[in-house]
Amino acid sequence: MTVRIALDVMGGDHGPSVVIPAALQMVNSHPNLHLILVGDEHQIAKYPVKNNPQLSIQHATQQIEMDESPALALRNKKDSSMRVAINLIKEEKADACVSAGNTGALMATAKFVLKTLPGIDRPAIITKIPTKNDKCVRVLDLGANVDSKPEHLMQFAVMGSVLVYAVDGIKNPKVSLLNIGHEDIKGNELVKQTALMLQNNKAINYAGYVEADEVFDGTMDVVVCDGFVGNVALKASEGSARLMGYFLKKAFNQNIFTKLLGLTALPILKKLKKRIDPSHYNGASLLGLQGIVIKSHGGANILGYVHAIQEAMIEVENTVPTKIKDGVAALLTPKDKARS
Repeated sequence: MTVRIALDVMGGDHGPSVVIPAALQMVNSHPNLHLILVGDEHQIAKYPVKNNPQLSIQHATQQIEMDESPALALRNKKDSSMRVAINLIKEEKADACVSAGNTGALMATAKFVLKTLPGIDRPAIITKIPTKNDKCVRVLDLGANVDSKPEHLMQFAVMGSVLVYAVDGIKNPKVSLLNIGHEDIKGNELVKQTALMLQNNKAINYAGYVEADEVFDGTMDVVVCDGFVGNVALKASEGSARLMGYFLKKAFNQNIFTKLLGLTALPILKKLKKRIDPSHYNGASLLGLQGIVIKSHGGANILGYVHAIQEAMIEVENTVPTKIKDGVAALLTPKDKARS
């Protein structure tokens, strides 16, 4: 089976300088992969891509800026690299799309072009976060919806459960709600009402509330939250990882003795960096669409973009949208599916 993935070459902070080297690295190690490079063909042609049978070029005349309004981008940039890449899924010329571009524009465009799955009101962004026990927890929503209702969080829980089962192979995954405490009286009305819905749905393995610092313990498989809360939590964790790296580097560079100590500890430090480096967990899925769209971090390096492409491959090979569609039908009651 050949997996066909459209790459938004012009998206993100670095554009072709990151996307194309990552693409070349992926096709060199995956003979069943075909990548469609979508963007300015003149810029793409500067790289050694033309004679590779696993790569093709789809020209696009426009580019969506990182600070551009999603509504204006959707209306005025119909030939943007992002829009063209997503269109390729709808036209069944690609099995998935990866973009490091404007998150709001990507979500708006993907929802407009591909539509949501039956029973799903809003797509959600989900990604992996490393934990203490060598496994990753999946967290959603991470910014697609900043004003959610209990019905939406219920749908996120179902989609997250299905994804973890389909991709990570975890049967009956544990689902928790992100909250400011474990007690029933804690939290806002959104969290409390969602908790009641999850408790009443016996098909979901609801394990109660989880606090932000406990997400990294690895006791849960899926953590559900509103997009505003999730995005803040994700950015705070990324910043904490960078801060720890900064403090370690500063401590080992104080004098000749600390530098020697740093050289001695270098193998351990490299393992630590690999464990917490966000590049190794790059590639957030836009769940709930009738197609696979992966959001790469805008500032991702080549390694990070490689991981985003790998995530797209995994979801294609595991037919994630189909399994989510089936899971929604099986796990959501008619009341849960009610449109807001």
